[in-house]
Amino acid sequence: MIIRIVKMTFKPDKVADFSKIFDESKQYIRNMEGCSHLELFNDINSPTIFFTYSHWQSENDLNNYRNSELFKGVWGKTKILFAAKAEAWSVKSL
Repeated sequence: MIIRIVKMTFKPDKVADFSKIFDESKQYIRNMEGCSHLELFNDINSPTIFFTYSHWQSENDLNNYRNSELFKGVWGKTKILFAAKAEAWSVKSL
């Protein structure tokens, strides 16, 4: 299993826009083949910083999602709201 963590920093006036995009997309992402968990976190000290935390059965499943039309649409709408470049990590539990 792979855990994917993505840190995103938004422009203050775009946080509500991102929340709407995530709410409209989360069920579709959770239903992607190989995705067993998706959660959104908000930094307690910085309300413009969010983290997505997802579990994927394999790197291939994650890559299939990242190459999908769903991802392209969600990411295309999301990245224009950023105040800083997103950071992402693929990790595994030890």
